[in-house]
Amino acid sequence: MDWYPLYNSLRIALIAGVVVFFTGIFAAYYVAKLNRVAKGILDVVLTLPMVLPPTVAGYFLLLVLGTKRPVGAWFLERFGVKLVMNWYSGVFAAVVVAFPLMYRTARGAFESFDETLSYAGQTLGLSGTYIFWRIRMPYCRQGILAGAVLAFARALGEYGATTMVAGYTPGKTATISTTVYHLWRTGNEALAFWWVMVNMAISAVVLLTVNMLERKKK
Repeated sequence: MDWYPLYNSLRIALIAGVVVFFTGIFAAYYVAKLNRVAKGILDVVLTLPMVLPPTVAGYFLLLVLGTKRPVGAWFLERFGVKLVMNWYSGVFAAVVVAFPLMYRTARGAFESFDETLSYAGQTLGLSGTYIFWRIRMPYCRQGILAGAVLAFARALGEYGATTMVAGYTPGKTATISTTVYHLWRTGNEALAFWWVMVNMAISAVVLLTVNMLERKKK
């Protein structure tokens, strides 16, 4: 039994999860403080990958990371690193499609924060950094953690954009999603069904985790 698709999917999802956790929180915190017009414009830009077909998001990634495109060509020439058709190419795809979930959830959590707590901290001479990490983040932790779990689940199940930028190579770029499609296409439905059940089991655990976080919030 080749366990590489599971290992690679978890590796990609974990790395992407860490990236979108911090970038999503950063973006959500600062966008939440903007005026309505600026917030509306940035919302469209930052959440667009959530409504675009994943293959379209993958196409845009290829326009940037492809070996004959500006960023991809520069990395290849300067460092000898090919940004597409490698296992880590899946991380780029997962970050793009999972980021909107983390961003929107974190922004909702920050907007529900009682700003009088921040003002009280300021009157006590507390720094902005202290207020953010010791007051704001604990207050919003359930919403932020729920966003992180959902983003991880989205990254784990990503297929369309991953196929565009990483492709399917057994033992190199294969993920659970791309493996299911490949096995189905080649007629190995029994093994494809087994991987489907693995993915469903992981997804069920993720949903249970989100439900537990929502109960704690209530």
